[in-house]
Amino acid sequence: MKTELLILVLGIYIFWGTLIAILSSRGRSRSLFDYFLGSRKISPLVNTLSYSATTYSAFMMLGLAGLTYRAGVGALGFELIYLSGLILAVIFGPKFLKFSKESGCITPAELLSLKYNHPLVGIVFAFTSMVFLIPYAASQLMGIGYLLEMLSGGAISFASGLVIATLLAFLWTEIAGLRSVATTDSLQAMIMLSSSVILVLIVVYKYLGGFGTMMNKLVIDYPQWLSVPGNGFFSFQTFLGLSLPWFFFSISNPQVSQRLFVPQGLKQLRQMILGFSIYGFIYTLITILIGFSARCLFPQLENPDLATPAILSRLNISPWISLLVTVGIFSAAISTIDSIFLTLSSMFVRDILKRHNLPEKGQLIITRSFIPILCLFTFLFAIQRVNLIALLSVASSAGLIASVPATIGAFYGKRRRWQAAFFSILSGASTSLILQITGLKPFGMWPGVWTLIASATVLWILNTKEG
Repeated sequence: MKTELLILVLGIYIFWGTLIAILSSRGRSRSLFDYFLGSRKISPLVNTLSYSATTYSAFMMLGLAGLTYRAGVGALGFELIYLSGLILAVIFGPKFLKFSKESGCITPAELLSLKYNHPLVGIVFAFTSMVFLIPYAASQLMGIGYLLEMLSGGAISFASGLVIATLLAFLWTEIAGLRSVATTDSLQAMIMLSSSVILVLIVVYKYLGGFGTMMNKLVIDYPQWLSVPGNGFFSFQTFLGLSLPWFFFSISNPQVSQRLFVPQGLKQLRQMILGFSIYGFIYTLITILIGFSARCLFPQLENPDLATPAILSRLNISPWISLLVTVGIFSAAISTIDSIFLTLSSMFVRDILKRHNLPEKGQLIITRSFIPILCLFTFLFAIQRVNLIALLSVASSAGLIASVPATIGAFYGKRRRWQAAFFSILSGASTSLILQITGLKPFGMWPGVWTLIASATVLWILNTKEG
């Protein structure tokens, strides 16, 4: 692929995305409610596409495809666990939306502070989110860096790709908050799905002789990739460790759960969740097929995350198709990054600085000033090139699962002691951080399992303790 053509197409994509963001802003947002929740005036279709783009990131076409390449069909079961976890969005979505309307809260951390009647609960959740979401955002930057470096033959370096993505995510977040993020997300969601469908049809039918022929090849050459544990990657402990954080993703990851505050009412909320479930199921199947296709075509890749880039760079696929897919992956990453930046900045100003009683205009200025700091930390993490994007993404969710018991307890607990919620989140996040830094897996169980056990146990003990 010619580097000049790649740069031209990315330039066109960036231009139109930026124009859409500017047009959607209707002038600069002057209130926090509008900046972070779009004044609940965003259409159901845009909400659905934005929710989809925020959730599905470079993890899919790079991380999940790579995990399928490495581990086989277990990756499908792992991702379907996430879709089954949408039951939590169905249960808690109406509760989140109703409470947000009644209380005026803007962030998931603020919701917990108000439910437990103490700001420290929101503060610890906000800090926990920053610790674990910055690596997740960095994994998206890494996906872009790998992709552009490989497709340009090194003409666009890994670091240059990170810089381009970081600046774009900053720009689209800063323009008008959720309005610009949601509208650009909609464009990106459509590109993500359409480009991946076109790619998988071309690869399967042109290079593998159709779905039946591809499946026969897998059965004959890679039978272990069609069962679990199969080639040995997906032991019970590994599958549980990867899947458990994914099941709780819709309420543990604040950039996703905050979207449950955005719809105008219950009808729009149901439409958003239903639309996302359909989108997610189709996108998951396509991504799995791409991973299997790469296994059939390029069985000796050293880095599984390069499965999709290898298809784009090594096969004689039309440059325009490759560019469309490249823009789709680029879009997936950017849509997740800017949503993370928006959510973290909202929690910084609403939860961490709330005690200073800043006027709304001052909070908005601080919000926009804090986003560049998030960009810098994310870039510095991404430049380290941690391998296997899928595992890095799950590692971030493993830490965020620390908030799940407190979130459930906020609506269903008989007692809501703020000390219980505070130490529940703190103990769970600390457990996850220690285990991930040391690489320890007691009894073979992954950090996400122990994180949930620690946070749930502490919440139960402190809520049942007398006095």
